Amino acid sequence: MKFVAFERAKQGTGASRRLRNAGKTPGIVYGGEGQPQLIELDHNALWHALKKEAFHSSVLEMELGGNVSKVLLRDVQYHPFKQLVQHIDFQRVDARTRMTMKVPLHFKGEEESDAVKLEHNLVNHVTTELEVSCLPSELPEFIEVDLSGLKKNGTVTLKDIKLPRGVRWVSHGKVNPVLASATAPAVEEEPEAPAEGAAAAAPAPAPAKGGKKK
Repeated sequence: MKFVAFERAKQGTGASRRLRNAGKTPGIVYGGEGQPQLIELDHNALWHALKKEAFHSSVLEMELGGNVSKVLLRDVQYHPFKQLVQHIDFQRVDARTRMTMKVPLHFKGEEESDAVKLEHNLVNHVTTELEVSCLPSELPEFIEVDLSGLKKNGTVTLKDIKLPRGVRWVSHGKVNPVLASATAPAVEEEPEAPAEGAAAAAPAPAPAKGGKKK
C-alpha cells in the first residue's frame, strides 16, 4: 500500500492541536540510518487506510517530498471517544535486515471439515495473529490456515500449517500454540417430566362447621 506524507516543521502540543484542527494528523518516522523525521498526513485519508488490514501488517510505501521509502506502521494513538487519530508512528525498513511483525491469520475450509459438516461442532479461532520474523520482501500480508481437516473435538496447531518461505515464528517460549479448536455445542437439559400417576394429592376437605341439632 502507498500513502502520502508531508514534512512537519513544528512540534509540540500547540502545533499538533493546530494540525488536528486543520484536518491533519501529526506523526513521526524513525529507524534506519536517518534521523527521526516529523511528518503530517491527511486525517481522512489516514482514517480510511487504517480500516484496511494490509495497512497494519504489510510493508508500506511512503511518498514524502517526491521520494518513496518503505516503512512499517508501529503505533497509532486514537482519541478516547472521538473518531480522531491523534498521532501515528512509522519505522523505516531496511531491505537487508530481518524484521519482526504481527501477521493476521485467515481461516478457511471449516464448513467442509468433518467437525462442522458431520459432527456440528463449533469452531473457535483461538489465535488470530502470529508474530513472525522475516526480510521485508518476504513479509506476507496474511497467513492462511486450512481447517478442512479438522475432526470432532480436534485442534489445529502451528505445526499443522506451513509458514511462507523465509518466515519464522517468534515463539516467546511457547512450544506449539493452538490456532483453532472444535467443540461440541452445549446441550440444554430438558426439565424432568413428572412420573406417571404421581399427581399432587388434593388437600383434605375442611371439617363442617356448626354444633349438634337439638
